[in-house]
Amino acid sequence: MKIVIPDDYQYMVDQLDCYSLIRHHEVTRYREPARDLDQLVERLKDADVVVSIRERVDFSRALLERLPKLKLLALVGRNSHMLDFNAATDLGIPVSTGVSNSPVAPAELTLALIVASRRNIAIEAERMRAGKWPFTLSHRIRGSTLGIFGLGHIGALVAEGGKGLGMKVLVWGQKNSLEKAVAAGYEVAKSKADLFERSDVLSISVRLRPETRGIVGPDDLARMKPTALFVNVARAELVAPGALLEALKKGRPGYAAMDVYEEEPVTGGNHPYLKMDNVLCTPHLGWAEWDNFELYFRECFEQIAAFEKGGPLRLGNPAVKPRAKA
Repeated sequence: MKIVIPDDYQYMVDQLDCYSLIRHHEVTRYREPARDLDQLVERLKDADVVVSIRERVDFSRALLERLPKLKLLALVGRNSHMLDFNAATDLGIPVSTGVSNSPVAPAELTLALIVASRRNIAIEAERMRAGKWPFTLSHRIRGSTLGIFGLGHIGALVAEGGKGLGMKVLVWGQKNSLEKAVAAGYEVAKSKADLFERSDVLSISVRLRPETRGIVGPDDLARMKPTALFVNVARAELVAPGALLEALKKGRPGYAAMDVYEEEPVTGGNHPYLKMDNVLCTPHLGWAEWDNFELYFRECFEQIAAFEKGGPLRLGNPAVKPRAKA
């Protein structure tokens, strides 16, 4: 089979142990994103199977309609808001999914960003590398208030890590989050406004859904302290478009640490956050570590192996009537 893997940013998929499951096929990988839809179609048009790495490609109806040879779209992960499932079903393209949703890697990155940003590690390390004198004083972490917006699997691990650093944990979110906070002995904020006003560090761990898109707005950010840090390792779309950039320019919050952006990937240093000393940016690394990749890609490649043998698939669109393989 012809298998295409677009947007293998780290260009390391072939180094995973689980790659042995598909190595015998004709596999083509691309590291750089396609410049436009036409180039993307050119890359994918002859594929029997396309591997979708999270939300790196927008598998719209306009794209899928131009891939008449595609027999399977294999997701790395459980779901994707960058995929038109209805279009795939209409066109007879099965979409296989994963089952795992490990919170460990994104929680670790969140904590790393908190420590690195509060102690000015990145900026001072770069100044030292450039032979410059230090020029900042950082903020103590122990005794400060860690606000958690959404105490789900990731938020719970971030809260646990924050508590281990001596931070006071303050939680807001849906009913389940508040109940979990009480059970864990964390303080529950009186309201969302209270969370934003009191947090020295605020980490958002809300799942992106239609009802949570833009759940953080300009008024929320304006309530934050001028010394506070806003951390987002979840989804950029949880914040109203442009709201955080404007808030940072106004000084509330005073700092941000970001792993997600409204348009990805960010290339060529072309983003206003990268020009701001008070913002620490990483290129969507929340899930990108060896154990996580082995977990997610193995589930994906096992589905491709099952498809090759005519076995049952774990489908995100079970109503699909698949195209013929021949």
